[in-house]
Formats: sequence, structure tokens, C-alpha cells
Amino acid sequence: MDLPDFGIPPRLAHRMSMAEQHEYLRTELVPRRTLVTAGAVAAGGLLTGCGGGGSPGTATRSAAASSSASAVHGSAVSPFGRHLAFGADPKTQMRISWQVPLAVRGPYLRVGVQPDDLGRRVPAEVRGLHTPGVTGVRPALQQYYLHAALDGLLPGTTYYYGVGHEGFDPAAPAHRSTIASFRTAPAAPERFVFTAFGDQGVSQAAAANDHLVLSRKPAFHLHAGDICYADTGGRGMTSDGYDPAYWDLFLKQNEPVARSVPWMVTTGNHDMEAWYSPDGYGGQLARFSLPESGFDPRHSPGAYAFTYGNVGFVALDANDVSYEIPANLGHTGGKQTRWLDDKLGELRSSKGVDFVVVFFHHCAYSTSTHASDGGVRAEWLPLFARHQVDLVINGHNHVYERTDAVRGGAVERAVPVGASTDPTRDGTVYVTAGGGGRDLYGFPSGVRESYEGHVTRHEPVDTFRWTRSRSAARETVEWSRVRYRGFSLLSVEAVSGPRPALKVSALAQTGERIDHFEVRRGG
Repeated sequence: MDLPDFGIPPRLAHRMSMAEQHEYLRTELVPRRTLVTAGAVAAGGLLTGCGGGGSPGTATRSAAASSSASAVHGSAVSPFGRHLAFGADPKTQMRISWQVPLAVRGPYLRVGVQPDDLGRRVPAEVRGLHTPGVTGVRPALQQYYLHAALDGLLPGTTYYYGVGHEGFDPAAPAHRSTIASFRTAPAAPERFVFTAFGDQGVSQAAAANDHLVLSRKPAFHLHAGDICYADTGGRGMTSDGYDPAYWDLFLKQNEPVARSVPWMVTTGNHDMEAWYSPDGYGGQLARFSLPESGFDPRHSPGAYAFTYGNVGFVALDANDVSYEIPANLGHTGGKQTRWLDDKLGELRSSKGVDFVVVFFHHCAYSTSTHASDGGVRAEWLPLFARHQVDLVINGHNHVYERTDAVRGGAVERAVPVGASTDPTRDGTVYVTAGGGGRDLYGFPSGVRESYEGHVTRHEPVDTFRWTRSRSAARETVEWSRVRYRGFSLLSVEAVSGPRPALKVSALAQTGERIDHFEVRRGG
């Protein structure tokens, strides 16, 4: 059911940029109200506390919690929703994030190389996020996200950690069950596995995919956007239905995996939460600590790069180039695309980097419901071709779909299930991995699924792409090689040494393999 417009008349909202919508709300909305967060329930008990911290629709940062922390003793407040992310250097940096249902005093992280020796204590930063209430729709909500930065770690080392605050010591016997661990990247490249999907949300299917991720024992996980779906509309407008408390449920759902597997997210259209400045990304800035891009991280927190082993990874904010959903179209003024060109060149020339993987939300090539975004194709595909990107991972369409090797918009080389491809000769393979847990989509009428064990005759598919004018331009394509309508994820084994390779597999939620192929360069 569509929710009422959140404060801006539709006749104005459709003409306003994200920043203009935020300024309108900041000046026009009634003063915020105080309430207990849904996180108190998610954490195991309903507690009474104060709202405090920040103006409407903004995140505020501080090294200590609000003075309202005295309302409830710290022993009654349990942290939840732990999630990890690498810093700029996965060999030596890790970022630990979590949530508390109420403001607390003196939040910190304990860390050590043994679970019974957490001698190093690191202060945590508090990022308070306030969401204004809307009369008759939802109450105001104050959420508290905490972040600790670990630098100077040893490569290839397992660390144990616990999070706490005054009144809650994770090293105390009563809380030792909350201690978790992570492992830094090795000093020299070696075999590793990473997993990926997009479009997760909160559901039994989403939780089941988390368990499947854990079964693969990945070094980290890539999330290709549309993380939580607290914003149900996905248009980047204040008229979207929005419930920020949904994030409490999402972070609690994902904690069993994200507390030990770095969760490297990027930004989808449902992650443009127009209540927060800047550009609807204030919520993401409050909840996640990710590597900074260097070109303007506050305005594109989902754009960054890191290198793990022999693979360079680049995350992009596709809202910046999307023709289909233009709320943030062009919001970086071309800075992101220029940064991408420079970063791909840097990675491709970097000694020890055999492969470059790019992940973002909107699809470059898909035949499912949202089809392909012409803005992505126009802005970024020439760069992928110039720098011979080895693999592109998208979400947005809630299916699994994989192309042949594509160059210049056409199939350069067929890549059937089980085949090998060489990007220096064949072009790039594009994977839509949107089966992370949200309601599934389908394929155009009459188009059959085709996947490992159920391969059907390869035929052209009638589909479309989005144009700058937001019209659907029809196209008949040959590049759609594998199609699967079901919950799934991508699992990639990176091999280094004399014959480096990316061994790419797609798994159904049952664990059954539905696709596999290899990427080898210069073979």
C-alpha cells in the first residue's frame, strides 16, 4: 500500500533535487518528538530513554554519547547489529560498527589475538541518526550507531573483539558469548573466496542466504545495493514509504555473518533515503564505515576501492548515472566517473593485481523487470572496455542473469556454462546477482530460464534499456546467456600464482550450483 506524501506536495517533490527536498523538510517540518527505538525491542528489552542528538534528518557524530545516556544504566543496554568493513588497506585496517537502542556512556571496543586476552581498548565514535515523525504515518525515531577504527593490524592474522560501554564489558564472564573474530588480508596474495549479491532486505530468504554465505567461508562479502529496503519506494523521494526502524531488524538479522565477514556495501536506489542530507545518504554515513573514495565520500559513500590479494575491487554509486531513477542523476558533477577512470588505470597498472572487479547496483545488461540502464552504459562501459575490467557485478533485478563476454554492446565471445573467457581478447562478463532475499522478479514473457543442469536453447531476447528521457527503448539482444529465477548468490574463488584465475560460481539458496565459468587473462 502506498503511504501518504511525507511532507512535500507531489507537485513540488518531482521538480526538486534531493538537497532541495532536504532543505524544505529541514525548514518546514514540525519539531521532532522523542520515542524509544525499535532497536530496544530487537536488542531484547524495551527501555525508556531520551531522543537527543541532531537536527531533523541528520546524523551527528561525537566521541562520547549524549548526556541523555544517564536515563538508563549501561548494564541494561545490549549492543546489537555488529558489522565489519575493511579500511582502505584490508591487510592492516578493519572497521567495527554496531548499534545500541539507547544512548550510552563511554562506548568502546576491546580487541586482541586471543579470545581471553582483549587488552587493547579503542574508543568508539557515536553517530546519532534522527528521523522526524510524520503525523498519522510514523513517530520520530532516534538511532545510535557506533564505530571503532582499527589500524596498524598485522596481515593474515585472526583477531578477537568485543564491543561495550560503561556498564557493559564484553570481557566480563556474563558477556563473553558476545566475543567475535575477524581475519585480516594476507601479506602476499593467496587463494581466497568472496561472495556477492544485491537486493537483500529482511526475510527468511535473506537470512537463508546469510547462512549460505557463511558456508562458503568467504574472506568478505560484496553487497551490490538495495541493502535493507527501509525505503520501500526506491525513487529517492520523500513520498517514498519509509520506516527507519527496519534497519534495526536488518542489522540484527545479518549480525551472525556480518560480525565476522566484512560486509562491503554499495548504494542502490532504495538506499537513497531522502530524509537525510547529503543527497539522501546521511543514513548510510551513519550506519556504515567504508573506505573513502577521495573524490567526495560524503556525497557518494558507496563509491570506494580496495585491493585484496591479487584482485582490485571498485564499488560505485550508480544513482549518479541512472537514467531510470534520476533523483541523484549527476549529483557528483562527473567527479565519480573521473575518479573511476583514474582508479581503474591505477589498479590495472598495479604490480600484483591480476584482476579488477567492479560492483554497483543498476544493471548494465539485464532482461528482467528493470532491464538495462542506458546511463550506466553511456558513462561507464567505455571505461570498463578501456581498462579491460574482468568482472562486473550488479543487483537491481531480483534474479540471477549472466552475459556472454561483451564488448561495444555486442557479444564478442560466447561463454556457456563451464567455459573460460579472457577479457584481454573477449570483453567483459556482466553478472546480475539480485537474488539476495527480496521478492523475486521474472524474465520477459516467453523467455525461458537457462542454467546449469537446465540449459535451454540459446535464443535472442526482446527487452529494453532506459534512455535519458526515461523512456524504454526496445532492443533484441543476444548476450543473455544464463537466467535463473530464484534466490541465489555469487561465490568467486580467486587464484594467484603462475596461472591466476577467477573461478566464478552461482549458487541457488539450496547450495546447488546454477552457473560457473572462469576468467583468465592472456591465456
